[in-house]
Amino acid sequence: MNAIAIDDEPIALNVVKSHAAKVPFITLQATFTNAFDAIRYLQQNKIDLIFLDIKMPDINGMDLLNSLSNPPMVIFTTAYSEHAVKSFELDAIDYLLKPFSLPRFLKACNKAMEMYDLRARPEGIKQPSSIFIKDGYQQIKTQVEEILYLEASGNYTILHLENNKSLSTRVPIAEMLNLLPEKSFIRVHRAFIINRDKVSKFDKFQIWIGQKSIPIGATYTQCLQKLG
Repeated sequence: MNAIAIDDEPIALNVVKSHAAKVPFITLQATFTNAFDAIRYLQQNKIDLIFLDIKMPDINGMDLLNSLSNPPMVIFTTAYSEHAVKSFELDAIDYLLKPFSLPRFLKACNKAMEMYDLRARPEGIKQPSSIFIKDGYQQIKTQVEEILYLEASGNYTILHLENNKSLSTRVPIAEMLNLLPEKSFIRVHRAFIINRDKVSKFDKFQIWIGQKSIPIGATYTQCLQKLG
């Protein structure tokens, strides 16, 4: 994976450089202490992953990420823990709290590689009847037709299944769409993806799957066209 690192502190960049050099599947193409130089670089080069500091002068890391029309995967690096929840709302791969060790850095890179592999799958492989869900140290085979809906919960995505079963995974909810059949699964809210085949009723504000009411997000109202 081609990566860049953005941090206004040169010492922090040196740590990322040193760690990245030990990860065989990461190629650190460039580092930046100036966020706007990094934005120009991203406009001209294909990058798969950004190691991104949050608190920087002029523009913070989250605003930088929001400014990109087609952002790469991102691993936030910061000395401040209070931004963790917000970072995962932005579908960050991981959140590294400074100072971070090489094993912790490698764990984040492995998660990014998993996402990279998912995105690289040919279109024909994206319509499976079953998928493997990583739950802790296990990979659990799950039948797609048993999934009722998916819910973002902190750093996890919870899959709600038939018969009151559930699974949790650290794969961000946005990336779950890459695993699921596009014709059946619809994102209706920042925190919810539903299986349209399981919908019992809906109105312009919410959707019901059985007795469960799921809100429709203000920016996801177009999902009603797929349900009607």
